[in-house]
Amino acid sequence: MRVEKNRADGFAQGVLDGLPICIGYIPAAMAFGLMCRNLNLLFFDALLFSLTNFAGASQFFAADLIASGAMVSEIAIGVLMMNCRYLFMGASMASRLDAGLPMIRKLLVGYGTTDEIFSVSTLKQSNLSASYLSGLQTTAWSGWFGGTALGFLVGMILPVGLQVSVGVTLYAMFASLLAQEVKNNYCAALVAGFSALVNSTLILGFGISTGWAFIIALIAGTLLGAFIIPDSRISQLNPLSCGPQGESAC
Repeated sequence: MRVEKNRADGFAQGVLDGLPICIGYIPAAMAFGLMCRNLNLLFFDALLFSLTNFAGASQFFAADLIASGAMVSEIAIGVLMMNCRYLFMGASMASRLDAGLPMIRKLLVGYGTTDEIFSVSTLKQSNLSASYLSGLQTTAWSGWFGGTALGFLVGMILPVGLQVSVGVTLYAMFASLLAQEVKNNYCAALVAGFSALVNSTLILGFGISTGWAFIIALIAGTLLGAFIIPDSRISQLNPLSCGPQGESAC
C-alpha cells in the first residue's frame, strides 16, 4: 500500500494533475506575450517577465501600469499587494510538505505556487511530496512560460489591430472571476463596485496616477470586504479550515 501511495503522489502523477492547468495557462500567457510585444518589450524581456514572476493577473496588471507610464515604485507596491494572498497559500502548503525538505526546495515550492496549483494541492489528503509538487508545478509553469513565448512570436505575424485588441483579455479574465464569486456571494459585487468607484474617483477627480489609485482602491476594497463579508463565507472559501467544510484537515 505504501508503494502505491508513493506512485500516486510521485512526479508522474504531478505531471498528470498539472496538464489541465498547463493547457488553461497557454491562451492567457499568449495574450500576455502579445501585450509585452505591444509595449515594445524585447522577446527576452517577455520571457524574463514570466520567468521571474509566474503570477498571471499580477503580470497583466504590471504590464498595464508600464503602458500607463507608472513609476517603478507604483508597480512594485501594486504587484506586491496583489500577490499577498500567496503568503497564506504558501504557509498552508508549507505545513503539508514532507518533513526534512531542504530550504531551497521549499523556496522553489513557494515560487511555483499559484491559485490553480494551490487548489489542486488541497485536494490531496496526504502530505505533499517534493516529487509530486515538482511535476505539478513544472508542468503548469511550462504552459505559462511557453505560452508567453508563443504569444510574442505569434504577434510578429498578426495584424496590429488584432494585437491591440488582445488587451481586452485582461478585463475578460477578471470579469469571469468576479462573475463566479458574485454568483456565490453578492457582497463581492459591492466590494468590486466600491473599489472601482474609488479608483475612478482618484484618477478622474483628483488626477492621481493609475498605480497609486489602484493601491488605495485595493486597500479600501479589502477593508470594506473585511466588514461586510461574514466569517462563515471565509470559512467556506478555505478548504483547509476546521468545521463542516474542512473536517478532514483538522
